[in-house]
Amino acid sequence: MTAGTREGMVDKTSVLVLDCAEPLELAEFYAGLLDAEIHPWDDPDYLEVVGSNGVRLAMHRDHGYAPPSWPRPDDSQQAHLRILVNRGDMDEAEREAVGLGARPVEARNNSGPRDERTYSDPAGHSFTLAVAPGPARRPAPVPGGGARSGDV
Repeated sequence: MTAGTREGMVDKTSVLVLDCAEPLELAEFYAGLLDAEIHPWDDPDYLEVVGSNGVRLAMHRDHGYAPPSWPRPDDSQQAHLRILVNRGDMDEAEREAVGLGARPVEARNNSGPRDERTYSDPAGHSFTLAVAPGPARRPAPVPGGGARSGDV
């Protein structure tokens, strides 16, 4: 049995597949954005982008592909990629994304703790660059394990 699997379970992984008209163009965009490698498959209409940290995205040619609309209608749902970036690197990450072909769509709370910037990739899929969360804050331990003054 391998680490992280239960006996009798089959090892699995997940890959987010993005439909598009031009898989190579979109794969090159995400490989550049994520500092990843493009892995071709036997199927010429399918490519995977694999990052050194284990991130896997795939691009699949859809001959009838139509880009998602943005802003989206109020009653619709749409998946998007969230790419986490260290707080001090947001402006540089934005320059990289735009230089690779991303189109800015929306920015909220720029330079704040919830800095999030939305773009569309060359095929029209939305993605965000967002400040990576810091370590979770835990309350300071109470000396001696007892209740703090005012605790009931």
